[in-house]
Parts: sequence; C-alpha cells; structure tokens
Amino acid sequence: MLARLRKAMDEKEQGFTLIELLVVMIIIGILAAIAIPLFLNQKKKAHETSAKSDATNISKEMAAFSVDANPTAVTWNGGTAAVTGPTSVTLAVTYASGSDSTTVKLGQNDILQKITVDGNGGYCVQVGSTDSGASGFSADSNNGLTRGGTCP
Repeated sequence: MLARLRKAMDEKEQGFTLIELLVVMIIIGILAAIAIPLFLNQKKKAHETSAKSDATNISKEMAAFSVDANPTAVTWNGGTAAVTGPTSVTLAVTYASGSDSTTVKLGQNDILQKITVDGNGGYCVQVGSTDSGASGFSADSNNGLTRGGTCP
C-alpha cells in the first residue's frame, strides 16, 4: 500500500511548465494594455468634470453679484493671479456704490485662471486643470458654459 502511494506521488506533476507560465503572463499583459488607457481616460474625465463644476459654481456667484448691481471690478484672494486648488477662494466684487464678497471652493487639480467683468452686468469665469490632457471651461453671462473657452 505504501509503495503504491509513493509511486503515485513520484509520478504526480509538481508545478507549472514554462509554457503555462508564459501564457498566463501574456494574458495579464493583454488585459493591462486594455485597462491602463481606459483608466487614464476616466482620470481625464474626472478632472474635466471638476473644472466644469467649479466654473459653474463661480459663475453662479458672479450672476448673483450682477443681480444687485453691475460689478465694475473683481479680485480673488486679494489679487488676480491664478489660484490652484484645493483651496477656498474669496471673491471680492466692487460696484459703483460699494463692494461685496463671498467664498467659493476650488477643487483639487483646478486652476482659477481669470474672472472678468464688463461693468454692464456681464462676466466671464475661466477655470483650467493641472492635468495637461484635460480641457478647461469658461462660463460667461452671454454664452453659458464652454469647454476650452477663454475669457477676454
């Protein structure tokens, strides 16, 4: 009985062949080649959606300012230099008869590039992304939200 078990154990295969291992590695390589570009595309879309959301939110704040009076100037965080998120941004709007301010959030990887006002209630907000493959957005009082748009 023991001899028969010993013989069966000696004849049994003890591992994978080189061919089997190579086939598994090729299959994993093909799956990775398919998955990596899809992942990078989703990451780009997420950055674009974040920039779109921030441009829309800041645009709504500018529209609220324009309801009260026509803004003549706007600054953020005390100046007009580009701000990269994540951060809170304080918008300060000047009217002919005074000023007002509010705070908005800027998402991670987003850049508040420019806000312009024309003195007649018109405004334009431009938000970009630190991801070079992702498009930025502009939102203005005339044309709404535009992918890749710029403010004058």
